[in-house]
Amino acid sequence: MNYFSSDFKLGILGGGQLGKMLLSETRKFDIQTYVLDPSPEAPSRMACNQFFQGSLMDYDTVYNFGKKVDVLTFEIELVNLEALEQLEIEGIKVYPSPKTLRGIQNKGRQKAFYKENNLPTSDFSTYASLKELMVAFLGGKLPIPFVWKSTEFGYDGNGVKIIRDASDLENLPDVECIAEDMVPFKNELAVIVVRNPSGEIKTYPVVEMEFHPEANQVEYVICPARIDEKVALKARTLALQVSEAFSHVGLLAVEMFQTENDDILINEVAPRPHNSGHYSIEASYTSQFENHLRAILDLPLGATDSKINGIMVNLVGEEGFSGDVVYENIEKILAIDGVTPHIYGKRETRPFRKMGHVTIVNSNMEEARKVAEEVKKTIRVISQKK
Repeated sequence: MNYFSSDFKLGILGGGQLGKMLLSETRKFDIQTYVLDPSPEAPSRMACNQFFQGSLMDYDTVYNFGKKVDVLTFEIELVNLEALEQLEIEGIKVYPSPKTLRGIQNKGRQKAFYKENNLPTSDFSTYASLKELMVAFLGGKLPIPFVWKSTEFGYDGNGVKIIRDASDLENLPDVECIAEDMVPFKNELAVIVVRNPSGEIKTYPVVEMEFHPEANQVEYVICPARIDEKVALKARTLALQVSEAFSHVGLLAVEMFQTENDDILINEVAPRPHNSGHYSIEASYTSQFENHLRAILDLPLGATDSKINGIMVNLVGEEGFSGDVVYENIEKILAIDGVTPHIYGKRETRPFRKMGHVTIVNSNMEEARKVAEEVKKTIRVISQKK
């Protein structure tokens, strides 16, 4: 099929920042792109050929949107699976497939999948509700500390909480959830795997993730991870095993723990472009977004090697600020060599909302890390004074 400067149409479910960055690649290749998102102010609205407003969880909305395109992909997992399954039956190519997404969308089902396929992960238990979890906790069957996760609708640190005492269980939503054992770990790592329908498969280098302790969001992504080569090989090998088990097409981001004994455990996965791969826009021969596009169109995959060391700093809304966004001191970081800000197009900020990221590239990793710290301290995402 001719995808370029043609009548071919690619559909993207979700119009957030991931969709916006994917659209930079469709524009580069002159591929017609349709986007569906519930918000009329979605960041992707400015860069697609046609924008449609509607719910991603509504069967009819997703089905009718899918009938307008030739290939359908998504930038967020919270979409109507039944509509995707029907579209696939009717000949619309959906990547990653609804089958893959069904095994990932619910975190309880995802964790069970790892156990069923003998893939290493932390021990866990699933509860139909918070009330059911409380019965286990009060009965002494759920020792603390543990990690509470909502099985659905969690993102960017939402739907996750470390439970260290009984008071941490207060005000949690009464939803299906899992309780995971706390894993003593040295590092949180991630590997992005890219695979096309023909079976060509590649992995990006292992990255190291540093998290904000309060918001449970990634603050820094460091590529390559500062780990032993044997550990890196272990992580990439496990990521390939996870990819094979899910039979995914497109990108699969595999988040992992490196334990104190250098074992690698799977935390969770995302079947789409991922925060841990944003560094690749500046630092890799082929960005994660271009390779996702290549994969879902069954084109040859691009090189995943890094051209240079890369560190990504997330830009999130400062605590105490809500309203029309201001990127304070952005001109100061623009004056630093090797620094590239990405602004996501969200007009309103609020505490810990992801508003953008900054990539730092440098041939010297220690210098890159220093610059990343300087960037983090300098730029502030605040709101306009009323």
